[in-house]
Amino acid sequence: MRNRGFKVVAVGLVALFMTGILAGCGGSSSKDVKIGILNEMTGGNATMGTSAANGAKMAIKEANAKGGVLGKQIQGVVADNKSEPSESANAMTKLVSQDKVVAVTGVFSSSDAIAAASVAEATKVPFIAVGATNPKVTLDEKTNKVRDYTFRVCFIDPFQGTVGANFVLNTLKLKQAVMLVDNSSDYSKGLASFFKEAFAKGGGTVLGEEAYLQKDQDFKTILTKVKALNPEVIYVPGYYEEVGKIVKQARELGITVPIIGGDGWDSPKLVEVGTAAALNNTYFTNHYSVDDTSTASQDFVEAYKKEYGQAPDALAVLGYDAANVLIDAIQRANSTEPSKIREALAATKDYPAVTGPTTLNDTHDAVKNVVIIEMKDGKQMFKETVKP
Repeated sequence: MRNRGFKVVAVGLVALFMTGILAGCGGSSSKDVKIGILNEMTGGNATMGTSAANGAKMAIKEANAKGGVLGKQIQGVVADNKSEPSESANAMTKLVSQDKVVAVTGVFSSSDAIAAASVAEATKVPFIAVGATNPKVTLDEKTNKVRDYTFRVCFIDPFQGTVGANFVLNTLKLKQAVMLVDNSSDYSKGLASFFKEAFAKGGGTVLGEEAYLQKDQDFKTILTKVKALNPEVIYVPGYYEEVGKIVKQARELGITVPIIGGDGWDSPKLVEVGTAAALNNTYFTNHYSVDDTSTASQDFVEAYKKEYGQAPDALAVLGYDAANVLIDAIQRANSTEPSKIREALAATKDYPAVTGPTTLNDTHDAVKNVVIIEMKDGKQMFKETVKP
């Protein structure tokens, strides 16, 4: 998902080489099995990172209550990447070299995950991302090969973008769109590209594209251009901070058409920033809805509310699922050696996750449903589920 400005990760990798941990790190000789929980605990994506970390910690707590894994208790070591790619590489390096974790889970932003994946591959320590949807997370862009030690439990943007485009065309019955894209985000640019391709294939027309950058505050200039194009719908594949401001300012300019986005919208802060009234007639694709009536989902929601005093969002569920998939892989590997955990992760099939049966395919991605969410009076309302 999230990837605000993918910065060069050389700083983290230099530190990595200096520590002399290029091969075979990990393996637990202590009384505990250490698992890294790397997330955006501060910075622009803090609400999502905190949710994912909460989900992972709850999964570990439940596993420990049942005896842990391989006869040992699990210790979750939390690290903050500060919602920055370079910090993600640094934090990943610390988890491996200093904390001696056997594997790492977490990370919402795609840019942050790509940075963490580079370290995971160099150190040969398994990394399973929770919400990073850009294909480059598990596929090395330079070699065009699947990363050996990197996995994820979420769907990827080619599917998410296609679902969004088809929803606009087939459910909303709209064919004239404008896109607003965060040019500092791999996630936003990638998702926009996949939406545009599917939209055109289905008979839609993108009338124009406008760009913005993370932390921008005033969007009225580009929104005035958008209004002049008279679109039927606006596609904004961004993150909740900027999206909230964009939607609010669009409504202030008299733009009333539907505004559509992706999973980067999923944060309680979206309503705080955008306001409930402005967010009416908006929709976004997501990983999960608390309205899911399955027993597994309802049990999780109840347990999460008891643990944290609030309802979970999609990232909380994905954090929980990713940690459980990792714990299951360690159990099946019957080892804390990273190479054996990697092999077990690659063989994951039909794991009964809250977000649905999870199989990691040949590209180390999970094949998952996409949920359409509608915003109504400040609340997320389940619209429909689309299967792959």
